[in-house]
This record gives sequence, structure tokens and C-alpha cells, in this order.
Amino acid sequence: MKIPRRSHIFSTVLAFALGAGMSGLVLAQEGGCMGNREIQDAVSSGEIRSLDAVLAEAGVDSSQSVLNVQVCDRGGRLVYVVGVLSPSGEARNLELGAR
Repeated sequence: MKIPRRSHIFSTVLAFALGAGMSGLVLAQEGGCMGNREIQDAVSSGEIRSLDAVLAEAGVDSSQSVLNVQVCDRGGRLVYVVGVLSPSGEARNLELGAR
């Protein structure tokens, strides 16, 4: 029985890791959420409104901290999914129309 060389093992592990990473990327895209660059491009092109405009319309003021932001497809409707933290320490997730 021939024992594989270390470089061959490393190449196989690297290929597997890259493949797994790429499949994760495909799953994220299929999940319907945009990456940061896609969000910036969509705002710049006018496809979606800015986060500031959406938060102001929803009554989320500057006393609340924005923890995270995603733009996702919810049944054909683009929404901002925003994690916010109130001054009292209450964290909550909001789904706000992006268009």
C-alpha cells in the first residue's frame, strides 16, 4: 500500500475546505440575503432605500444602537433585518421594508 505524500494530503484538504466554503456561499445566496457590497450597490442604484431612511420611517432613533444589518428576500419582498439595542439594554430584531 502506497502512503500519500503530505503535499497530496494538504492539496486534498485544501480543495475540500474551499469546496465547503463555496457551498456555504451558495447556500447564503440561496437563503436570499445580500452581502455588504450588494447592499451598497442596491442603495446606490436606487433598488432599495438607505438604512437611515428606513430606520427613520420606522421610528428607530439615534438613542438605539444598530447591532447588525442584512437585506433579505422574504417571499419576493426585500427587507432590512436589523438588530437594535435600546438604551435600556433590550435587544430586538426588526424586519423593515427596504423599498
